[in-house]
Amino acid sequence: MDSLAEALLAGAGPGEIGRHELPTEFEAAHILASDVGMFDGVADKDVRKSLHVGQVPMPDIAPDEVVVAVMASSINYNTVWSATFEPVPTFEFLKRYAREGGYAARHDLPHQVVGSDAAGVVVRVGAGVRRWKVGDHVVASCVQVDEQEPATHADAMLGTGQRIWGYETNFGGLAHYSVVRASQLLPKPAHLTWEESAGVLLTAATSYRMLVGDNGARIKQGDVVLIWGATGGLGAFAVQMVKNAGGIAVGVVSSERKAEVLRRLGCDVVINRNEIGLDGDDALTPERTIELGKRLGREIRRQVGEDPHVVLDYIGRATFGISVFVVRKGGVVVTCGSSTGYDHHFDNRYLWMNLKRIVGSHAANLQEQAECNRLFRLGHLSPILSEVFPLKEVGEAARLVQLNRHTGKVGVLCLAPEEGLGVTDPVLREKIGVARINPLRGSGAPSSAEVC
Repeated sequence: MDSLAEALLAGAGPGEIGRHELPTEFEAAHILASDVGMFDGVADKDVRKSLHVGQVPMPDIAPDEVVVAVMASSINYNTVWSATFEPVPTFEFLKRYAREGGYAARHDLPHQVVGSDAAGVVVRVGAGVRRWKVGDHVVASCVQVDEQEPATHADAMLGTGQRIWGYETNFGGLAHYSVVRASQLLPKPAHLTWEESAGVLLTAATSYRMLVGDNGARIKQGDVVLIWGATGGLGAFAVQMVKNAGGIAVGVVSSERKAEVLRRLGCDVVINRNEIGLDGDDALTPERTIELGKRLGREIRRQVGEDPHVVLDYIGRATFGISVFVVRKGGVVVTCGSSTGYDHHFDNRYLWMNLKRIVGSHAANLQEQAECNRLFRLGHLSPILSEVFPLKEVGEAARLVQLNRHTGKVGVLCLAPEEGLGVTDPVLREKIGVARINPLRGSGAPSSAEVC
């Protein structure tokens, strides 16, 4: 371990942190450009074969960037996409970005450090950074934007220069150190540990924009909200937000074990998709889509008495046609992804004749992220961490997510040597209670030994 990392783990203050040189190399989870094509013709694209953990060079930082010593990170599905080189190899993003020249050219490397979440300590700041200083405890947003682009100042997600860090850029969060823009940072919730904090911002802020913010469904008291994959990262945060807003959460899951987890989160209606014939087929015929939509609609009406106002759908091809069918007249389907495929099919009659709307949503702008982070800092949202792996076992962690054998968020310890570190407000932590902070710990998530 380098001397800077040793000083941080020994509790060094800002002055001492600044006296230590940045290491020239550091440990990171990364993929290799030379591996692109390794899964051609392979049915099981096992991410454990393409995710490498080893030394990578420390990049220079731009004036508007900081170096964060990453204590913990987490697995998001974009890391699975990166490691399977689908739908396109992410090295194409890096080459395109590098063509802008200047500091962007650093990103085009034969390796890509992946990961789009991080919690850690600021150890260096660029000459143009104003709001952050060495020693600050921070969480990193996944969104990088161009502050000089006009659209950014209306809604950063509309800017053409918007990129997802650690997916469309290099130097991501599954590493001992990461380079991020100062505009990606928010204060770490003081009552949470490193690993708890590292698993919230990407998925929680995405759910916030989809459901709560002005750019999404703007749910209100009494709204019935159908949430597909309700124990995943997006879904489990969505359940909490619907409950906080006074809505009625209807969660769909794939097993009884996940159903029990969902009840623990306080979801009002829990539907095991297998029990009503929603077997996950991602190539439904139009007739089958309508049949399953009617079946799901009957079950929701049986338990709630009415159809959903809003459907949160990040599953994609396997569910989207059903979502459009089942949402009520005038209702909204909000989508932010397509983990089962991007080619969606739905019967447009049920959309236009019933005045339904489809809203596309992607990540969240910094204001939405700050509002979401505030809810964590106040204790009104809880992490949904279910299992934690060391960085050396990042492949096993990503494999859990790839096979959908996880619940909530899967954390990864980077520089933090063990769980439970990083709490600077133990009074608030005790007031909220560990059980409430960690509702999914001990939820029966499979261990790495169970992942095949």
